[in-house]
Amino acid sequence: MQIDFVADAHRSGALAILVHDGRVLAGAGGDHDAATSGGLTRAMGTSRFTGGTNSTTVVAAPSGLTADLVVLSGAGDAAKFDDLALETAVGAAYHAVKLSGLEALTIDLAHLSAEQAARAAFAVRLAAYRFDKYRTKEKPDKIPSIKTVHIVTKDPAAAEAALEPLNAVADAVYFSRDLVAEPANVLYPAEFARRVKELERLGLTVEILGEKEMEGLGMHVLLGVGQGSVRESQLAVIQWNGGKPGDQPIAFVGKGVCFDTGGISIKPAQGMEDMIWDMGGAAAVAGLMHALAGRKARVNAVGVLGLVENMPDGNAQRPGDIVKSMSGQTVEVINTDAEGRLVLADALWYTQDRFKPKFMVDLATLTGAMIVALGLDYAGVFANDDDLANAILAASPKVGENVWRMPLPPQYDKIMDSVNADVKNSAGRDGGSITAGLFLQRFTNGVPWAHIDIAPTAWVNKSTRPTVPDGPVGWGVRLLDRMVADTYEG
Repeated sequence: MQIDFVADAHRSGALAILVHDGRVLAGAGGDHDAATSGGLTRAMGTSRFTGGTNSTTVVAAPSGLTADLVVLSGAGDAAKFDDLALETAVGAAYHAVKLSGLEALTIDLAHLSAEQAARAAFAVRLAAYRFDKYRTKEKPDKIPSIKTVHIVTKDPAAAEAALEPLNAVADAVYFSRDLVAEPANVLYPAEFARRVKELERLGLTVEILGEKEMEGLGMHVLLGVGQGSVRESQLAVIQWNGGKPGDQPIAFVGKGVCFDTGGISIKPAQGMEDMIWDMGGAAAVAGLMHALAGRKARVNAVGVLGLVENMPDGNAQRPGDIVKSMSGQTVEVINTDAEGRLVLADALWYTQDRFKPKFMVDLATLTGAMIVALGLDYAGVFANDDDLANAILAASPKVGENVWRMPLPPQYDKIMDSVNADVKNSAGRDGGSITAGLFLQRFTNGVPWAHIDIAPTAWVNKSTRPTVPDGPVGWGVRLLDRMVADTYEG
C-alpha cells in the first residue's frame, strides 16, 4: 500500500472525515458539508451515527464532492482527542471502505498538525496488516481493494519527516506479528534465529548460540525443555549500540517456545493449535530491537531470545527430573508444561552475567493464570524495582497496550522451595502467575527486573481495535519502544 501526504482533498475514491461526539464535523468537514449543501449533516441525521469512538457510517458522496464515497469516522469527545483516538478513527475509516472496490482513500486532516498526520499514516499501516501468505483460494471481494491512502495536511514535507520513526515502529510490529502468525512447521527455533540474524541489515549485531555452546555455559534448564524435540534449541543474542560507547545497556529477554505441547505433562488436544504463538515474548523482543535500530534509538540495548520446542519424545524431560541451571541453582521439574520459566531462567542469568545491564525486562506468554486474573485485555507486570515498573506503567496508556502491576509477596516465595532441589518449577494453581514470577526472580541476581506476562494479550480472536488485527498482535513492541524513548534515551 502506498501512503502519501497531500495538500488538498479533491480526489476520487473514498473521502474520510472525522466527526466528534454530537455529530460535530471536524476540521474541513464543515467545508465539505457546505459544498454539498448540508448533505453530510442530512446523512448523519438519518442514521444512528453520532461520532462516537470506533464507529463509522459510509454514504454515497453527495453532489459537490469529487469523491465517490464518504466515510464519516467517529473521533469521540473533542476534549479527549489524543493520538490513540486519532489512530482509532483513522483505522476505523480504513476498515469501513477497504472492501468497497475503490482503490484510493483520502483522509482529510488538514486541521491537524503534521505530527498528527504522520500518526494517521502509522495507524493506516497497523490497520492494513494481513497475514495472508498461505491463502490460495480467497475470493476477490474478500481482498482489500484500497491501494493508495492520501492524507491531507498543511505541511506534507513535515508530515513525511515525522513519519520516518513511526514507520520504523510499524515495520517492527509487522515483523513481530509475522513471527507470531507463522505455523510451527515453518517457524522452529533455527528458522526463528535465522530471521533474527537477518536484522543485521539494520545495524544490529546478532549472535546465535546452538546447543553445544549452551551446554558449555551450563544452560541445562533451558536445554532440558527442548531435549524432546528433533529441532535444536537456540539462543539469539541481539545488540544495538546507539548510545554512548561503554554506557551500560538495557536488556530485554523473550520466551520463544516455538511450539508447546506441554511435553510429558501434555496439554489437552483442544486448543493446542494456539501454541504456535507461545513464542510471543521472543517475537516482541525481536520486534523491539527491530524498532530501536530502525529509528536509530539513542541507547545501548540487548535482546536475548530463548528459542525451543517442547515435545513429548522418548528423550523428553520428565516430571521429577532435577536439572542444574546456569546460575548453579538446581531445579526440580514438577510439570514439564511450566516450561517457559525454565527457558527464561537460564536466559535471564546469561543476560545479567554477560552484559551487566541497568535492568532486565522479560516478556512471556507464561501462564493461563494470568488470563484468569486479568482477562484478555491486560498483561501482568511483576517487578522488583518501582522505577522500572513505573516506566512501563507510564508508557502503557500512550500506546494502548494495557498492563496491571501484580505483587511478588515474599510469603509466597517459600512455596517455590523444593524438598529435593533448590527450587521447583511449579507450585500448582493457586497464584500461578505470581509464583511463576517469583521463580524467575531467583534468576535475576538482584538486577532491577520486570516480568511481563503477555499470555492474555499476544493473540486476539475478536479484536475491538481497528489498528490490531484478529490473530497476532505484536504486543509489547510499541509499549517497550515508548518506554525506552520516554525514559531511557539520552
